[in-house]
Amino acid sequence: MSTLSRRDLFSAGVFVVAGAAAATVGGQPASSNAAVLSAGTRFDHGVASGDPLPDGILLWTRVTPMNEAAPGSGQGPDVSVTWEVAEDSGFLRVAARGTTITGAARDHTVKATPTGLRPSTSYWFRFSSGGVVSPVGRTKTAPAAGVAIDRLRLGVVSCANLQAGFFTAYRHLADRGDLDVVLHLGDYLYEYGVGEYQARDVVVRPHDPTTEMITLEHYRRRHAQYKSDLDLQALHAAVPFIVTWDDHESANDAWSEGAENHTEGAEGAEGTWKARREASQQAYAEWMPVRYDVGGQLYRRFGFGDLASVSMLDLRSYRSEQAANIVSADISSPDRTITGTAQMDWLLDGFTQTDTQWKLVGNPVMIAPVRFPSTLSTAEIGGVQALLGTTTIDGVPYNVDQWDGYAADRSRVISHLRDHGVTDTVFLTGDIHSGWACDIPADPLTYPTTGTSVATELVCTSVTSDNLDDILGVPPRTASLAVETAFRTANPHVKYLDFDSHGFSVLEVTPAAVRMDWYVLSERTSPASTSSLSTSFRVAAGTQTVTAAL
Repeated sequence: MSTLSRRDLFSAGVFVVAGAAAATVGGQPASSNAAVLSAGTRFDHGVASGDPLPDGILLWTRVTPMNEAAPGSGQGPDVSVTWEVAEDSGFLRVAARGTTITGAARDHTVKATPTGLRPSTSYWFRFSSGGVVSPVGRTKTAPAAGVAIDRLRLGVVSCANLQAGFFTAYRHLADRGDLDVVLHLGDYLYEYGVGEYQARDVVVRPHDPTTEMITLEHYRRRHAQYKSDLDLQALHAAVPFIVTWDDHESANDAWSEGAENHTEGAEGAEGTWKARREASQQAYAEWMPVRYDVGGQLYRRFGFGDLASVSMLDLRSYRSEQAANIVSADISSPDRTITGTAQMDWLLDGFTQTDTQWKLVGNPVMIAPVRFPSTLSTAEIGGVQALLGTTTIDGVPYNVDQWDGYAADRSRVISHLRDHGVTDTVFLTGDIHSGWACDIPADPLTYPTTGTSVATELVCTSVTSDNLDDILGVPPRTASLAVETAFRTANPHVKYLDFDSHGFSVLEVTPAAVRMDWYVLSERTSPASTSSLSTSFRVAAGTQTVTAAL
């Protein structure tokens, strides 16, 4: 059976202060951190920081110049922008300062990379142009290599579809005040046109442009729309991000030479995949706080003292095409790859050559093996099938878009961890719109009797993107409970599964253990949604297994 198209399954704010008046974006009030804006240059899309190093950080913003050049227009003058980094919020102790020029060639986005900063230190930063000052952001450098670190706390998020709900998960993370960094594991934005990809027949906030993203202008406008969200702006201004992409930053189920959601060479064609991918990557390089330029390398590694390294994977740029179906012999072919040769070598070397205790891997799609249970009803099978965008057959891997569809590459990782005695490896994963806590078995066949695991995987749920209850059209934590039980029974290494909730996760890393807390939203379609702790699982040092912490 061929893979089902997600397109087939789902097809069936800028604010300005002037006197006492203020507009809103997406029903959200203007932020108290907003710069007072004039009729001249503006900073409509906030400020951000990312990719922290012990002696430096990357800073980001976008300038809207006096002629109000719209994102993606390719128009507008060159603009001089000054940036400052200070040790205090009043900018009395400036640690670094510089000036750069931006313009239409990079969509008036700005990146700065100050160096010479102190390790493990909080800084404030801002931009200015034409006498207008941006909102102030706060960031933090990484600890120095080899330094003893007692604790690292990370926000973990993935899959934020603006059409499906509000980004209140980002606001709750921003309000915490205790995070060192935020890991965004992909699907930062979605490519679909209005109404094409959300369940329950509700478009909370329609996409701009209204059509599917294909051209550079489209991708730039969609990035601009997402960064107009005030909750996302608040989180970017509060904490540095470490990001990677998954598929929806370009098109659903992307691989090195195409995508499921891309039509090439036929009536209604969407152009060449090469041109579309380059457009998506250029907009990503311009609009994201990441040390990446088109044609460069997105996979990269960060160190946090002696406690942890974070290796961010790129599992779309180098992968072979997904297998035609889940019973295809191609799944186990050594000629097929999800990482590419160079990235695989880099990943394996990072496990054995690092001096840090915890090896954290930012992993866009699940690596733990998952077999489809044989006990579900027709309706339940249809719901899971729609969630995954793939066909399902009893007892076989249920999603060829994740590592299950690239078994040889996963075997290389498992063998390397086992054969080299690597401990304390944790894969941090997004993509699947559900929360999981899993052991990664040395051998899935013998795991039920031996319990031998070489690593663990902790999967955050979606910020807003559809979960199983949304697809089935039922209240949360009702019909999905039986499906979750069936999956855990068929996969004993899966210790936790939540197919329904939207929200975010917080990962705490100490020498004794890694613990993930899953926080769930009360309502994804309300900007006033509250969050509450759902569950916690931990990985004790040296165990390679997950256990319930609460």
